[in-house]
Amino acid sequence: MKLSFKKFLKSIENAFKGIKYVFLQQNFFLMVLITIGTLILGFWLQVLYFEWLIIIFLIGFILSLEILNTVLEKTLDFLEPYISDNIKMIKDLIAGAVLLSCLTALILGFTIFLPKIILKF
Repeated sequence: MKLSFKKFLKSIENAFKGIKYVFLQQNFFLMVLITIGTLILGFWLQVLYFEWLIIIFLIGFILSLEILNTVLEKTLDFLEPYISDNIKMIKDLIAGAVLLSCLTALILGFTIFLPKIILKF
């Protein structure tokens, strides 16, 4: 296999185009705003190293899952542009996966942040 730095840079460029596109999606944009708020809160509350690891992992996981949700929805819209119960079920399932990951992050966030907020006040 021949490695090409030029191809690698093109791949990075394409990835940034994808991220730019997903920023135009309302849900992703809202999740980024929540991410910024979470990071500010983390710095203000001076969370511990291992808590940062959990927070950063959850942020990356949820944003990545939301991108996959967008990919699947766009693919399904392309394959089946008309309303279909089967397509709707698949879209609902992936949206449920995103929601479940967000609820898990919310529970972990409360576990990390709530005791520190209580101590601040």
